Amino acid sequence: MRGPDRRTVLGGLAATLAAPRIARAATVRDGAGREMAIPARVERVFPAGPPAAITLYTLAPDLLLGWPRANRAEEREFLLPGVGDRPEVGRITGRGNSANLEAVLGLKPDLIVDAGSTGRTYVELAMRVQEQTGIPYALLDGRFEQIPASYRILGQLTGRSERAETLARWCETAMATIKGRIATIPGEKRPSVYYARGPRGLETGLGGSINVETLSFLGARNVAAETPGSGLANVSLEQVLSWDPEVIVTIDSAFADGVSSDPAWANVRAVRDRRVHLSPKLPFGWVDFPPSVNRMIGLWWLAKLLYPAQFPEDIRPLAREFHTLFYQVTPTDVQLDRVLAGRG
Repeated sequence: MRGPDRRTVLGGLAATLAAPRIARAATVRDGAGREMAIPARVERVFPAGPPAAITLYTLAPDLLLGWPRANRAEEREFLLPGVGDRPEVGRITGRGNSANLEAVLGLKPDLIVDAGSTGRTYVELAMRVQEQTGIPYALLDGRFEQIPASYRILGQLTGRSERAETLARWCETAMATIKGRIATIPGEKRPSVYYARGPRGLETGLGGSINVETLSFLGARNVAAETPGSGLANVSLEQVLSWDPEVIVTIDSAFADGVSSDPAWANVRAVRDRRVHLSPKLPFGWVDFPPSVNRMIGLWWLAKLLYPAQFPEDIRPLAREFHTLFYQVTPTDVQLDRVLAGRG
């Protein structure tokens, strides 16, 4: 999770830009433990970054003001008409923060929501923006296992608790089912996995990285877990060769297409054994990119890849169910073929 550069969005702002519009009735604690007054009216919500936008879309698409990045046509196809094509509004948080706070104010949001780290830097930013704009700014804990809790918090803040509970329970059931099935798999039966990003496949998630949380949840052995550092990092091919992973999971189709014929990768066990898997990514990545609730269906996909004996069911009905419930669009068989092929 990238960080502190998002402070720059505050540059040049006057100390007070709007009168406070925070109701003082019921309160809720956000993902950082901050007590927040529940706004009296929430009809327009600004997502501070992609994970928040996806979470909000799945809960209350009508409230979403726009997307941090405009969705491409192949992504909009899997989203509600009139919502998936809402405009690009930029982002306050993360890599390439682009939202100008004056522009944010111009959109007249009733609430700003961020999902990701709840560390000190992000809390300070949320407090400062809230003080300067008078707009409530909620932080949701973006860690994978906190998704149900984040839904419940956002449900309270937006007056959508009933649907939030439905989504939270789907997630909890999926996590409990999967965790139960893998509980008895001994350590030596858990595959070593390399997560490959980028066209060269040499960017990966280190231990504790939010980008590889689902691999960790499944008890897979992330070969980069012991590398010093955190988050995403570039590694050398020589390092990958020394790790010699049994499985490679990638989100990059160019890498997936070329790695099997690349002599430099030929001696990596996963390549030799044809266990390089391209993650689905429509409308959002199943493993990562962005690391939001879209990873919940990816958990099933990964579980089947890593432990096929424990997960014999067809992924297609699960994917259709997830898309219908969370994205509120039911994909056709042809569309599911495209999703599962990892293209788009």
